[in-house]
Amino acid sequence: MARLQLLKHWSQTLLRNNVDYLLSRNLSLSPPCSLKSNLPIKWVRPEKIPCYKPEKSGDLEPVMELDVKSLTPLEFRDSEELKSADEQVKRLFTLEFFPYTKTREVLKEEYMSKVKRHLLDESSPEARISRFTANIRALQAQYEKNPRNKEMKVRLKQKIDKRKRLLLELREQDYKCYEYLLEKLNLEYKPYPPKTVYMRVERKRSLRMLTDEYCDKIIKSRLDDYKKQLDSKKLSFLENKMEKLKFIMKEEAECGATPSVTESDVAQVEKQLEEWKAVLKNKLENQ
Repeated sequence: MARLQLLKHWSQTLLRNNVDYLLSRNLSLSPPCSLKSNLPIKWVRPEKIPCYKPEKSGDLEPVMELDVKSLTPLEFRDSEELKSADEQVKRLFTLEFFPYTKTREVLKEEYMSKVKRHLLDESSPEARISRFTANIRALQAQYEKNPRNKEMKVRLKQKIDKRKRLLLELREQDYKCYEYLLEKLNLEYKPYPPKTVYMRVERKRSLRMLTDEYCDKIIKSRLDDYKKQLDSKKLSFLENKMEKLKFIMKEEAECGATPSVTESDVAQVEKQLEEWKAVLKNKLENQ
C-alpha cells in the first residue's frame, strides 16, 4: 500500500509540473486539431477533370456537324445510277437512313482531307492523327449522351492516349508539320506531367504549401514595413552622422591626434544625403 501511494504521489507531482511548465510557456492545452482554424487558410479540393473531356484531351472544338439529309456514304458518291435516280431513292441513300458507322466514315474522310499528303494517303502521321481526332470527337459526343457506357469510355481513353503518343513523336521529328497539324485540326497538345514534377493532390501537402505561402507573405509585409520605418529615419540619420563626423574631425585636429575621419568620409556622407533628398523629391512629385 505504501508503494502504491508513493507511485500515486509521484504521478500527481509529475502531472502538476507539466501543467505548470505549459502555463509558464503560455502554451495551449487544447488538442492540435483545434489549431487548424487559427490561420486564415481555406483549402478546397480542385475539381478533377475526367480524361475524356475536351478540356483534358486538347480538342478545342466539338465534332464536325454533317448534313446527314444530303450526304451519301463514301461508296455511293461516284455512283452514276444514283445521280440519275429518283429523289425518293436519293433520299434513301443519304446518311440519315444508314447506320452511324457510315457517318463516322464520312467524318474521318472530312478530317483526313484537311491534312493528308495525297489522295491515297492513309498511313502518314498526319492522316493517322486526323483519323484519331475524328474518332475521339465522335465518341465524345456519343459519350455525353450515354455516360454509363463504360466500354465507350475505355475506347475513348485509349484513342486519346494513342493520339497523344503520335503527336509527341511528330513533335520530336517534324515540328513545323506538328504546328501545321494543330492549327488545321484545332488541337492543343497537353502532355502528361513528368514523374519528377507530378504530385498527387493531397490535403496535407496543399495545406503545407498554403501555410508556407502565408508565412512568406507575413515575412515580406513585415520586412517592407521595417524598410519603410528605416527609410523614414534615414534623412535625420545621415544629417546626424555628418554633424558627428565633422565634430570628431575638428576635435582630433585640435588635440593633435591621428585623424580617424577624413574629408573624403564627410564628402561621401554628404553625397549620400543629397542622393536621398533627390529620391524623396521624386517620390513626392510622383504622388
